[in-house]
Amino acid sequence: MTLSRPRRRSVLQAAAALAAAGAAPAAAAAAQTTSPPARSGEFDFLSGEWRIAHRRMKSPGDWDVFEGEATCWSILGGVAHVEELRIPARDFSGMGLRTLDAANGVWLDYWMNAKVGVPGSAGTPGRFVEGVGNFDTPDTEDGQPVIYRGCWDQITASSCRWRQGVSRDGGTTWDWGWIMEWTRVA
Repeated sequence: MTLSRPRRRSVLQAAAALAAAGAAPAAAAAAQTTSPPARSGEFDFLSGEWRIAHRRMKSPGDWDVFEGEATCWSILGGVAHVEELRIPARDFSGMGLRTLDAANGVWLDYWMNAKVGVPGSAGTPGRFVEGVGNFDTPDTEDGQPVIYRGCWDQITASSCRWRQGVSRDGGTTWDWGWIMEWTRVA
């Protein structure tokens, strides 16, 4: 994929702002340290044009189903990756930025909604282990500890899956509330 110079410049400026605004050394240090360190190029599988089938849980057994698309590319020799997500039927777009924190051996995953224009939070740390990328955020829900997870799995040359879930038992089980099935277009 080739971007025009002005568009590429604006995307790279937004990516730099996300990384600067969300530098998360504490979160990176809190990431799992027992797995091999993250390395450049691990998000290269996502580069290209995609169609995405979304399923987002509204309530148990009731799913909101909708379509989306994305354009993704690696930059800086694979130490950063940009995702432009679009959901035309919902007038929604956003940008994901993944940057490699080589010092801490983790990826940091940032998200920005185009209507807000600023990162939603500090980067979520994660790693790929045996072809599965898990990005965890510890939090509390109703006063109880929970873990929120973004998971990249089922990665092939023409497809992949991203899921978002929550664990209320320390990571033993997961309730997946959003599933995105990606199919490569180009």
